[in-house]
Amino acid sequence: MRRRHFIAAGLAAPFSRLARAAGATVLVVGDSLSAEYGLPRGSGWVALLERKLAAEKIDARVVNASISGDTTSGGRSRLPSLLAQHKPSHVVVELGGNDALRGLPLEMTRANLAAMVQAAQKAGARVLLVGMQLPPNYGAGYGQRFAALYADVAREQRAALVPFLLEGVADGPDPTRLFQPDRIHPNVDAQPRMLANVWPQLRKLLK
Repeated sequence: MRRRHFIAAGLAAPFSRLARAAGATVLVVGDSLSAEYGLPRGSGWVALLERKLAAEKIDARVVNASISGDTTSGGRSRLPSLLAQHKPSHVVVELGGNDALRGLPLEMTRANLAAMVQAAQKAGARVLLVGMQLPPNYGAGYGQRFAALYADVAREQRAALVPFLLEGVADGPDPTRLFQPDRIHPNVDAQPRMLANVWPQLRKLLK
């Protein structure tokens, strides 16, 4: 009897590990737009994503490794340890806005994003690149080149793309309504819309 129990336990252990490994792990590497800057804890779009996954009965956990003020250089330097620690099946990269705000070279931003996508893919993860756009006061030419680099990186690296995280938020008829007083960071009311921009592409990857 004990021998049968031992054999059954030995067989069950690998299956148990397989069951735990079957679920997806979504790693979000972003800046303040994903780090709930100025928002009550649990109200940001990444937290809403966790609830969405549960509602859709998708076996996945979310790791939010976003840091307010982070740049693509910061994300690139942090990513290897995050990949090693969490072993994600999916990586969402939401970075670049702070690069532009600091006037960093576009080619550097492009190279950093490409390197992050490559590193995540090499680790076996599917990648979703989340794009950003700049206000008109940055100049039409610069703004167009900045927005285009996300599409370029996604195409070159064969990654999925959300062209603009703040679509329907920053370009709406009354955008100030969906922003905090600093007029830079979206408020609580904007978070469901941000998730709605990300979800269709992420859901495809999760399938």
